[in-house]
Amino acid sequence: MRAPGKKRGRKTAASIAARLNEHVALDAQADGSLAACFDGYSTGLGKFSAAAVDRAQRLRTGLPLDAFTSGGGNAGDQEMDLLVRRLARRGLLEYRLARSDEARNEVVIEPQVSDYWPQIPALGGADLIVLSRFAYLRRRGKEMILESPRAAALFRIGNPRLVSFLALLVTPHSINKLRRQDGFPGLELLALLVDCRILFRIDTAGGDGLRANEGDDNLVLWDFHDLLFHTHSTEGRQANPLGGVYPYAGVMPPPPAIRSRWPGKKIDLGKASAASPAALPPIARLLRERHSTRDFDDRQPMTLAELARFLDCTMRIQSKWKSRLDLGGGPLVAYTTRPYPSGGSSYELELYLAIANCEGLARGFYHYDADRHALVPIEVRAPELDAMLTAAGFAMDASGPPQILLTIAARFGRVSWKYSSIAYSLILKDVGVLIQTLYLAATGMGLGGCAIGTNNIELFAKMTGIEFHVEGPVGQFALGRGAPDNE
Repeated sequence: MRAPGKKRGRKTAASIAARLNEHVALDAQADGSLAACFDGYSTGLGKFSAAAVDRAQRLRTGLPLDAFTSGGGNAGDQEMDLLVRRLARRGLLEYRLARSDEARNEVVIEPQVSDYWPQIPALGGADLIVLSRFAYLRRRGKEMILESPRAAALFRIGNPRLVSFLALLVTPHSINKLRRQDGFPGLELLALLVDCRILFRIDTAGGDGLRANEGDDNLVLWDFHDLLFHTHSTEGRQANPLGGVYPYAGVMPPPPAIRSRWPGKKIDLGKASAASPAALPPIARLLRERHSTRDFDDRQPMTLAELARFLDCTMRIQSKWKSRLDLGGGPLVAYTTRPYPSGGSSYELELYLAIANCEGLARGFYHYDADRHALVPIEVRAPELDAMLTAAGFAMDASGPPQILLTIAARFGRVSWKYSSIAYSLILKDVGVLIQTLYLAATGMGLGGCAIGTNNIELFAKMTGIEFHVEGPVGQFALGRGAPDNE
């Protein structure tokens, strides 16, 4: 029972504050230069006034965004806005949502993409909202995390009551109805979740909040676990450590290179195969000579003619045909045949070429049209092309970027239209087969190649203008003429 004269629940509006990640420190110099220091690295942020440098120290505990983005336009606020956005672009900030009458944070927002900035879209009382089918809660250490592979940020839940409230949204609810619920968290949080696509609005005329209501037809084709695996095994849409960081080096010894032997009497295959090395098939020579080449001879770059032959023998469409569905009847499905095998003859993989140094071909970004055996230039910004090539060189631990970087992209719906639960795993199997094909072709032509384990799906989306869930990178391969010391 409520105390006399005390009205039920209109809470104080929540405030969003920016604060430095816990492992980031600001280093100020006497000339006003400011740098962010983290994990042994330092990145410059520019020069700022003494007042701005002093005010920036509040980013350790949190500086409300509306304190400098409210449109006042004074020089101090403009400086802070510039500084905070530079920190945000480098992924060095997180944001807390709290009310002035509460000591704890409602949530802490961790950006997962480099250009995330908290947005609060308008929500009307009649708006129907529902949880995305890609949203999920999990434990991370001693925290509860709400996230989605579609979201540009994840949410650390600081108030356990929020979890039970969010459970209501497995079915669509109007904002007006939600306001009447105990534990209503306020419009600010709901709007932030809508902005991150953890919640989404549906049509009041008849949407039920199920798969077909969320996103476009390409998104309908994704299973939850596949989209999660795609975003969390690549760069661009998640902020977890990625690559060869040896996370368990201090926890346990490395597993052995060779498995322990099974007991039992062995059958010596060397004696069983009496053939000499000279009698082995030609493919055996290529397999044994294949190796990764990380440094390339830019004085004698690969030529356009060599690139044409390479693509001809690895990716070019050899034939086209159509067939009814496996189950009989239904629509005609178009298929192709190419030099490498593909699950269900899907051939969902496409090649995009970042050209740094190729004789007869201008520096730039191209798509390989495997049907017409042609390269089609794609206009991209120079910094984006440079970033893609530089990241490839870094991932290979090479002295510089490759002459040609092949990005293997998948048209995901080509596989998921047919296969349920195993679509993404089939795509990755196809990538492995194609990479081996690329290696063997490069070896046979006297060229060098190297598979690259990472790729940035957000950068690719910006360069192509294609949504990351429609078509995106699933592998990369460096190609060129190997430097003499690689031979």
